[in-house]
Amino acid sequence: MRFNIRGENVEVTVALRDYIIKKVDKLEKYFDEIILTEVQVKLKVYEKDTKVEITIPLKSLVLRAEEQHENMYAAIDLIVDKLERQVRKYKTKVNRKPRQVKAISKSEANAVQLLEPEVETFDQVEMFQVVRTKRFNLKPMDIEEAILQMNMLGHQFFVFTEAETLETNIVYQRNDGKYAVIEID
Repeated sequence: MRFNIRGENVEVTVALRDYIIKKVDKLEKYFDEIILTEVQVKLKVYEKDTKVEITIPLKSLVLRAEEQHENMYAAIDLIVDKLERQVRKYKTKVNRKPRQVKAISKSEANAVQLLEPEVETFDQVEMFQVVRTKRFNLKPMDIEEAILQMNMLGHQFFVFTEAETLETNIVYQRNDGKYAVIEID
């Protein structure tokens, strides 16, 4: 892994950099192959608090976590624990999947559907300001994996390519806690 460690209101010392690398490198034990990606680490210091954000883009998923704590080193320990839980959860789901496919037919496994259209209306004309643009490759995956990715990233929705049909879909979590899929024609 390559590391891009940036500090905001804090100087990234050699000791702090070494500590981050030592802790995050422990995640490699969960993977069969060597991870050849750039780990993004952002360190921020506020008056009485510190914040650490780590993003690890992998081939099949994106690991991302953030943590706030009074102590920078404690925040790093907590965030690595979060990332470790994400990896274990993902690995468990991936390893369980082939067994489930035998027990459940594909049509039943992908039964998440949008039942009614949800439409929002705006009474006033509002000015929308784009503050960020992201580009990413849509990797083929099934709905269950897309929901897992969305939850691990902490996002409200997730755009993905459905593995069987190769169509672009959007999955999101409804207010009632259930998931819905928007299929694009």
